[in-house]
Amino acid sequence: MSLPSFVPYRLTVCGIQELPSHAAAGVTHLVSILDPTREPLIEFDDYGPHDRIDLRFHDIVEELPDQTAPVARDLENVLHFGRRLTDKAVAGDHLLVHCHMGISRSTAAMTLILAQARPDRHAGEALAEVVRIRPQAWPNLRMLEIGGDMLGRRAELLEALREVYAKHAVGKPDWLRFLSENHRGREIAHMG
Repeated sequence: MSLPSFVPYRLTVCGIQELPSHAAAGVTHLVSILDPTREPLIEFDDYGPHDRIDLRFHDIVEELPDQTAPVARDLENVLHFGRRLTDKAVAGDHLLVHCHMGISRSTAAMTLILAQARPDRHAGEALAEVVRIRPQAWPNLRMLEIGGDMLGRRAELLEALREVYAKHAVGKPDWLRFLSENHRGREIAHMG
């Protein structure tokens, strides 16, 4: 969770297992990203009133058989939700974005929301804010490509992403092997 410095609302990125610990955190806006086959979560039953969007797609960067890749419509929904929040933000608002582990889809969605909210700042600063609040961030490349195009900020985002990937990958051969075995070689290649 961050203090409201980059945007005028609090920010949290997390995975499913962490959701119960945020039930009393005053979450007012929530982006939930799950695999299409995942059962609906009951964790939100313990949250107070909140505005939420539920998105269903796999954490992939390539079109794969029997899997649902994030598409433009998904990112339009994320950006529309973020725009509504930013336009009407009041003191005490708290945005939580989650996916399965709070590493890839959620951090990409949060980055896009922040890049949209602050067009006066380099998009890399939005990504840096996400990494600050979620150090294990490895934002989904496909989501940043699509959303970056929508915002007209693709080059800025992908330039900053290269450094995030490179720093995160240092000394983690198992992580790189996982990415390679799961058709995410484009993310490895993006490190340069």
